[in-house]
Amino acid sequence: MSDLHGRFDPLLPKVLDGVERIVLAGDTVDESLLERLREIAPVDAVRGNNDHSPGLLALPEFLEIDVAGTKILVAHDRKDRRLGAAIAKCRPDVLVVGHSHQPLIAREGRLLVVNPGSAGPRRFRLRRTAGTMTLSRGRAPRVSLWDLDRDRPYRLVLQSA
Repeated sequence: MSDLHGRFDPLLPKVLDGVERIVLAGDTVDESLLERLREIAPVDAVRGNNDHSPGLLALPEFLEIDVAGTKILVAHDRKDRRLGAAIAKCRPDVLVVGHSHQPLIAREGRLLVVNPGSAGPRRFRLRRTAGTMTLSRGRAPRVSLWDLDRDRPYRLVLQSA
């Protein structure tokens, strides 16, 4: 998930039910939301451009994690000028980003790019979304997004570059 902007949506426990970990691509804004998310599952988070409290400033800008043999790189802003170097260093299978509030699932060569959209207050006339990713060794990641405004799956077609 990404871009909570200080809001803990009441649907998040339902959407995240049963997950083994939560990946948060920045702009949490309110540090206490990390604790609320940790009540659901362990949280891996990066700092966003609106994360200014001491606890959020301590978060990394880029985070590499490995789940079921899948390398994931988490960053807030896909347009960050340093992201290319981080991708070259990490060589991830999946890039999770936020910032734009625009849900995206795209394949760029071997890299799967996922922006779960914004789970915070509605902005830019975009639906508020959050998602889950199912990872299994030897299988392609499966991403599912949830429309928090309508409490139903958010349909998004995989894009290829």
